[in-house]
Amino acid sequence: MANKAFRFGVVAAADGSGAKWQATARRAEELGYSTLLSPDNLNLPSPTASLAIAAAVTTTLRVGSFVLASPLRTPRAAAWEAHSLTQLTDGRFELGLGTGLPTMRQAADELGLPYGSGQDRLDQVSETIDHVRRLDGAAHTPVMIAAGGPKARRLAAAKADIVTLAGGALTTRAEMAGHVEEIRAAAGTRADDLELSHNIFVVGDEAPPWISRFLGGLDAKTLIERDSLTVLNGDLDTMAAELERRRDELGVSYFTVNSAFVEEFAPVVERLTGK
Repeated sequence: MANKAFRFGVVAAADGSGAKWQATARRAEELGYSTLLSPDNLNLPSPTASLAIAAAVTTTLRVGSFVLASPLRTPRAAAWEAHSLTQLTDGRFELGLGTGLPTMRQAADELGLPYGSGQDRLDQVSETIDHVRRLDGAAHTPVMIAAGGPKARRLAAAKADIVTLAGGALTTRAEMAGHVEEIRAAAGTRADDLELSHNIFVVGDEAPPWISRFLGGLDAKTLIERDSLTVLNGDLDTMAAELERRRDELGVSYFTVNSAFVEEFAPVVERLTGK
């Protein structure tokens, strides 16, 4: 397994003013992050609109969805939005796709769309990719799939460019390594072309309450004690060494971090980007 160069993304929501969001995008670019990623939630501004604005006020920063939830759009509508961003950002857009959280059932109802079974929603992800490939023509929109289960991992192996390893907060290193082997085996000759990604929820020794709630009520101390891959802590040398270990053991080279830690994580970005 050939190691890819490190790159880093920041996950941020455009939940303030336009000026504040533009400043967030410019700061991410200034700090050397590869990508600004926006979540998909009806309580927030549309990710595609947010990302278009972010791309317009930056030069090299890539923008991406993290992730578009399949129940909230038809596959053709999602592909239309994605291809439009690829065109209008001159190829700086990355399409992140997922099947959505159970809490999105109400959001789908509000939009007049079916939430569907797990297989229905995964099929929508697959159909979206097919539509994007048709619309792109000679262009190529990089597709990321958040792969939390065996079926999603197989789909990602077959059709994605980037695979985000979406295990639980207490998924062990050995379990994650098993997921990676499953993906690589399913990918066959595509295995070395895939870029593997993982999201870091906590940088340091403390987690904001809302992050703990999202992680099932687990606090940073518990996560650290359980060697959770959702946490990165220690001094700069320790954090850099840990990410190098994760790349060596799991093949993960693309790490994303919550915007709450964009400044704290920046020295790691400066140290490892491109290496």
